Amino acid sequence: MWRRIKLAFVAFFRVLLGKPLPEDLVPKLPPPPAPKQIEAPPPAPKPEAGPGALQLLGLLQREGRLVDFLTESIDGYEDAEIGAAVRDIHRGCRKVLDEHFGIEPVMTGAENEAVVIEPGFDPNRVRLTGNLGGQPPFKGTLRHRGWRAKKVKLPKLADGMDATILAPAEVEL
Repeated sequence: MWRRIKLAFVAFFRVLLGKPLPEDLVPKLPPPPAPKQIEAPPPAPKPEAGPGALQLLGLLQREGRLVDFLTESIDGYEDAEIGAAVRDIHRGCRKVLDEHFGIEPVMTGAENEAVVIEPGFDPNRVRLTGNLGGQPPFKGTLRHRGWRAKKVKLPKLADGMDATILAPAEVEL
C-alpha cells in the first residue's frame, strides 16, 4: 500500500511540474483501432468479352445493322416488310463473315445425308447426338454441317478507342 501512495505523490508532482511520468506509471493501453477505410463504390462492370467479340459485333452492326434489327420489336410489321429488311441485314452480315472469317463447313456432306464417323474423330469438330453407345465407326445422319473460321482478320483497334462502342450515335446537322 505504501508503494501505491508513493507512486501517487510522484505522479502528482511530476504532472504538476510538467515532467514525464516514470515508465512504470504510464498505463499500457491497447493500440487504437485502425480507422475504418471507406470503400469506394465498385467500378461499373466492364463487359467480360474480349475486344475481338465486341469488334465482331461492331462489324455486324456497321455492315448489316444487326444490333438495330435485333433490338427493335418486329411485332407490328408485316412478314413482307420483315423479309425485305432481312435481305439487307443478311447481305451485310454475310459480307463480314466472308471478309473477316472465311467461314466454311466442318463437314462437306449435305444435310440429312448418311455419314460414317471413323475412330479417332475430333469431338470438337463433331458432336454426336441421339442413341450413343458402342465404339466407332458410327453410322448416322448429318443434321448440321457445322462451321469453322479459316481465318480471323479483325481490324486493329486504334489507341484510345473504346471497344464497347459498337456503333457511334449519328447526329445529322
